Amino acid sequence: MSTWETWLAAEARAREDAGLTRRLRARAADDPTIDLAGNDYLGLARDAGVRRAAADAALAWGAGASASRLVTGTLGVHDELERELADYLGQPAALVLSTGYHANLAVVTALADRTTRVLSDAHIHASLVDAVRLSRARLSVVPHSDVDAVRVGLRAAAADGERAIVLAESVYSVLGDAAPLVELADLCAEHDALLVVDEAHGLGVHGPGLVATLGLAGLPHVVVTATLSKSLGAQGGAVLGSPALREHLVNRARPLIFDTGLAPAPTAGALAALRTLRDRPALGATVRSRVAELADVLGVAAPAGAVLSVPMSSPQAAVAAQAAALEAGLRVGCFRPPSVPDGISRLRITASAGVPDDDWARAVATLAALVKEHQ
Repeated sequence: MSTWETWLAAEARAREDAGLTRRLRARAADDPTIDLAGNDYLGLARDAGVRRAAADAALAWGAGASASRLVTGTLGVHDELERELADYLGQPAALVLSTGYHANLAVVTALADRTTRVLSDAHIHASLVDAVRLSRARLSVVPHSDVDAVRVGLRAAAADGERAIVLAESVYSVLGDAAPLVELADLCAEHDALLVVDEAHGLGVHGPGLVATLGLAGLPHVVVTATLSKSLGAQGGAVLGSPALREHLVNRARPLIFDTGLAPAPTAGALAALRTLRDRPALGATVRSRVAELADVLGVAAPAGAVLSVPMSSPQAAVAAQAAALEAGLRVGCFRPPSVPDGISRLRITASAGVPDDDWARAVATLAALVKEHQ
């Protein structure tokens, strides 16, 4: 074998021995399995009105945007979505990108450079980790939700004459806990720093997100990123903040400038889902009620978001429980290293408002038995 073939084979053996091999598994459009693994928190991905809007947009505009946003890839439906996103989240302006991953890459790489200190929570999403690496900013990883550590870092940045950015998620994806956003926003205001909050798991489950519900929306030192692929059931991402920030990103954010614009179908689908969310706020309440119920049954703390993490004894135990759930007609996920910040493998179970009541009751009972057997 060649050097590369030998290396790839060794990597595959190491993953298999550690129980960390991941595989792609296609599902059918009519798959009857109850989906408690995906990110369709509100059940809007298959909502009839959302699907119709996406289909109509594809017929009207075509299969793709055909160019980058700065050439001819900005469509009327992009403008509509940006205006309504900004209005719902209480922000002055919004900019839509092709993925939530790109939104995080865009905002950090366009704002940070070697003269910037980035204070990143230890549990931050991989997209923000990668964004900091690409920005070449000076990085300080702070312990999870440690406000005092952020304060120390901001003082150090000020002493060194550095611009500072603090990165947080409103609701963290693995443990499901909420960030201390009010305290972080106050610290950033005090030290002339910028707070970037990823609302991927807050938007929809908490209406317009925790930034808005906590009264922080529209503050000049608070920037929000969001994905359109979770509660809004579509695809894409957005950065929300001041008009000056939006203009800067249009001119400096490489993930926007050098990428084809978000396709018409997911753009229109996200817009229809946003309007549904605005008109049906009880969807988020259903998710919060269901995740609290499931947490109580499984004996774990209820998360602030839709995703419940159930600790397992090993990666192998997590995979075995996942397989047993699938045999019982339930699709759940699992977190394994390196996707977990603390190295503990977990079942990842999503509470969705889109699951019918009878299916939800059966899922709760089945999971209670499976976790007890495999944990």
